[in-house]
Amino acid sequence: MYNTTALRTSAAAPLRTLFSAFSAAVGRLDKSFSPTDTITRLQAHAFAKSDAVYIFHLILAVFWLTIMEVPSFPSKLLIPLLYIIALLVPFTSQFFVPATPIFAWLLAFYTNRFIPSDLRPAVHVVLLPTLESVLYGANISDILTRFTHPVLDIIAWLPYGVIHYTYPLVLSLFVWLFRPPLALKTWAKTFGYMNLTAVLIQILIPCAAPWYEVIYGLTPATYDVPGSPGGLARIDALFGGDGYQTAFSNSPLVFGAFPSLHAGWATLGALFITHFWDGTSPYVWTYVGVLYWSTMYLTHHYLIDVVGGACLATAFFYLFMPHELRAPSGARGGRSKYEQYDLEARRPVVGADEFASDTAESADLSDECEPDRPILYRSPNPNHGMQGQGEPIRQHAVQTTKKPGGGSGRMHRHTASIASLIRADERTEGWSPIGNKGFVFPPVSR
Repeated sequence: MYNTTALRTSAAAPLRTLFSAFSAAVGRLDKSFSPTDTITRLQAHAFAKSDAVYIFHLILAVFWLTIMEVPSFPSKLLIPLLYIIALLVPFTSQFFVPATPIFAWLLAFYTNRFIPSDLRPAVHVVLLPTLESVLYGANISDILTRFTHPVLDIIAWLPYGVIHYTYPLVLSLFVWLFRPPLALKTWAKTFGYMNLTAVLIQILIPCAAPWYEVIYGLTPATYDVPGSPGGLARIDALFGGDGYQTAFSNSPLVFGAFPSLHAGWATLGALFITHFWDGTSPYVWTYVGVLYWSTMYLTHHYLIDVVGGACLATAFFYLFMPHELRAPSGARGGRSKYEQYDLEARRPVVGADEFASDTAESADLSDECEPDRPILYRSPNPNHGMQGQGEPIRQHAVQTTKKPGGGSGRMHRHTASIASLIRADERTEGWSPIGNKGFVFPPVSR
């Protein structure tokens, strides 16, 4: 009975947390549907140089819409019309404005198929395998595909063909629920611009994937060649379908091997997850490593494509992460002054034994090679150094103490005579915080 109750309690706790986070996230939303509110905010907006990026988006959108053949004119005018309406409504604009780079990437990815043939650059077939052999000493992707097995096919298929497409949506949901609003905007902007940059590179420098080398060899490629599912064709055969064959053969960007967006998505997601959630690194990076392998095992990417996608994601992560979210603790909703200045957390009571057993972790002022020396106490009163007939007072030595248990063997050297730095000229003559005579109360005035 006790175990059943405990199980229900443990299962209900995450649900309560999820419901509370959802309620808080919904409460933060702008629920206005009046375009007047958006126009008012636009009039009050102080334009900055960074807003010029929307001019770039406008020029790019006009270009893609001009060459777009499906849907044809005038049906394709519904795309900008619906987008403008979404921007004018406050409730939808709070999602569509941060997602503008994502929509720009999707538009470029879909419409690049309509670029005239005479404007397209030549497809590079030999470039990637040559670079891989030169940089890594062998064609790594070719080595990984020499042995296949249905179990390995399933292991490669799950991250590459299933989790990959749901990964960004689930991460967006969790960032929206459990992190500050700025975090979701940062994720959307970083994800969108990374994908847009990668697609533009793939359009300007088209490169054939390993599946092309397997099917056609290193013969020159043309844009009439249909896409191929590569190793995912074995998944179609395993489940008796043709979903991946249909999807990849109709891909609008057949020669987009470099950089690998599968690697880019996984790397960027891992960087965000480990940045906002402590303790997730082993699990997230294990998934990323398996996905890296799966891209080559399924003959969709060379190793250099994976490296290029990972580097692109890392660069965009650090380029777009705002200062307010750079510290992981700050990303979770603010830092204490102890974290901000890299100080040890405040303790309720500091006893003599606890103080003496501190190591140099919070204030590392010691050197492991430095011998242990006593710190001599110096009185803050310069005239207190003589007693009686010019006889000097014996100085008190404060020995360094070792931390119980040995550890690294470092000594915590306690700084002495702090009182000498604070209003030494106003202290009474003969007073000392540490002395043979102790405190004198009331102090004798000058």
